Amino acid sequence: MSFPMTRRLWALGLVAGISLWSVGCSKEEGHDHAAHGGGHSHEAKNGGQLVEVGKHQFNFEILTDATAGKMTAWVLDAHAEGYVRIPAPTLQVQAKVDGQDKVLVLAAVANAASGEKVGDTSQFEGSAEWLKTAKGFSGKIVGVTLGGQNFGDVAFEVKAGK
Repeated sequence: MSFPMTRRLWALGLVAGISLWSVGCSKEEGHDHAAHGGGHSHEAKNGGQLVEVGKHQFNFEILTDATAGKMTAWVLDAHAEGYVRIPAPTLQVQAKVDGQDKVLVLAAVANAASGEKVGDTSQFEGSAEWLKTAKGFSGKIVGVTLGGQNFGDVAFEVKAGK
């Protein structure tokens, strides 16, 4: 039994649509958005670097200012498009700088323009003298809970000049 041509085309279109939908932006381990032909990428909203949390569930954007000796971290959604408010009053960063262990506490930042306040914010900041001279370092945000889920430690690298 053969399908009429319109049914075959409809079925082919349905299969193609489902295939494209399933590829979408599923974040499997090792998944690279560049593999989508370069048409899909996430950009840091504030000029920092993005650090993925979970399997494409959240992002941290990390921005360091060597002149001021300051680090800012924002919590962003899976596509780094929207800010995600969390109740944490601080985030703790453990860093390895020139072979030495450093700790930096990032305090929650209130923002009257967005209505964010300590205990309900997406932005955290901290200062340290070692940030002024660090030529890049590895770090981790310790014990992160986002969206009610504990992600443990979230590792990141800050490259020299970033």
